[in-house]
Formats: sequence, structure tokens, C-alpha cells
Amino acid sequence: MPVQRRSADRLARILDACAEVLDETGYEDLSTRAVAARAGVPIGSVYRFFSNKRDMADALAHRNLDVYIARVADGLDAAQPVDWRRAMDVVLDVYINMKRDMPGFALLDFSVPAPSGRRGGGANPLVAERLCGLLAEPLGRAADADLQRTFLIGVEAADALLQLAFRTVPSGDPLIIAETKELLRAYLARTLD
Repeated sequence: MPVQRRSADRLARILDACAEVLDETGYEDLSTRAVAARAGVPIGSVYRFFSNKRDMADALAHRNLDVYIARVADGLDAAQPVDWRRAMDVVLDVYINMKRDMPGFALLDFSVPAPSGRRGGGANPLVAERLCGLLAEPLGRAADADLQRTFLIGVEAADALLQLAFRTVPSGDPLIIAETKELLRAYLARTLD
């Protein structure tokens, strides 16, 4: 991460341009040259931060996760104990809104697509870990192995179902989203009630 303000601003412009180009071309046709042109920077500036498009997309995915966690935190009232059902709604609603409105997020949320024929590890364990760290204390729970496993299973289930919702309807099928929330409430009640 750059220390100087000018470098940080340039990196942010490159990542913003990456998200925009990603929306237009998809990941396969994403190029560092197109991103440099969109950001209005020399190609060397892109290569100063990233060795290839995968590294650039990975940085965008990490920034997306940071933005997501910050928005979830903003959506919760830190002054009060958190009801887990409301927290779950905030967690899902923030994700859904980012999927609909944030450039590049519909194609690249928290991890870069795995190359053809290879399975990627995915970002779900990291997402679950970050959510558990954010929500354990406000929920009055310790971030122990049981809670971490519960969050991981919840994140994996939500990810699969929300992918289905956005494949079915580009803005997210409201019926599948509602069913996802219902399923998660039933599952989480076992641990969080």
C-alpha cells in the first residue's frame, strides 16, 4: 500500500477504473492497458502496483471486502447490543446493495475467479472471519471455534444462494433473497438464540 497521498490517490483511481472496465468487458477480457487508459495514467503506473491483471483484480477484491465490512459496521448501531436477526439483515442487505450498485462488484466481489479448470479457494473463509470478528462482541459472544464455524457455514450458504438469485435475475431475485434470509434465520437460531 502506498504511503504518499498522491500514490494512494493514483492506486484508488486504478482500482476504480479496474471495476468500471470489469463491468464492461468481464474478467477474461480485463487488461492492464485498458485500466491504465480509463484511469488516465501511464501503463507503467499500473505495473508499479501490480504485476498482472490478476494481482490488480485481487487488490480490487480486497478493497471490496474492506468496503463491505465498513458498510456493515456503519449499518449497525454500535451503542447498543446487536440483535443477531437485525445484524444478519444488515450483512445481507449491504452485500445485495453492493452487488446491485457498486462498479465491478457484480462480477468480482471478494475473490478473483479461479482459472478455467481449477478450483479456487474462494474468499468465504476470510469473509466469515471478518464478520465474526466484527459481530462477536456486539452479539455478546466469544469468537470461538463454534461461532467461527457457524459464520463460515452461514457465509457459504448465503454465497451459493445469492449467486443463484443474481443468476436468475440480474438485480437479484427477491423470492430467492427472501428464502435465503429465512434459511439463514433457521440455521443461525440454533447457535445464536
